[in-house]
Amino acid sequence: MSGLDKDIGVLTALAQRLTNTGLPKALELKARVDRGEVLDDRDLDFLDQLFSQVGEIKPLIDRNPEYQDIAGRMMQLYKEITTKALANESAQKGS
Repeated sequence: MSGLDKDIGVLTALAQRLTNTGLPKALELKARVDRGEVLDDRDLDFLDQLFSQVGEIKPLIDRNPEYQDIAGRMMQLYKEITTKALANESAQKGS
C-alpha cells in the first residue's frame, strides 16, 4: 500500500468518526455553552481528546492540504466552545 493510499484510508476513517461522533458531540457542547451552561469533566475530556487528535493527525493534514479547511474549522469550533465555556464558568463563580 502506497503512502497516499494509507493516508486516504486513515483520512476516510477519521472523516467517518468525525461525522458520526465528533462533530455531533461538539455541536451539542456548543449549543449548551451558548445557552450559558458549564461543561462537566466528561465534556472537558472529550474536548481534550479532540484537541489531541487534531495534533496527532497534523502531519497527515500537512501532507494532504485539501483537508486543512475541515481541520481548521474543527479547531475554530473547539476554540468557540472553550472560550464560551470559560466565560460561563467565570460568570457562574461570580454570581
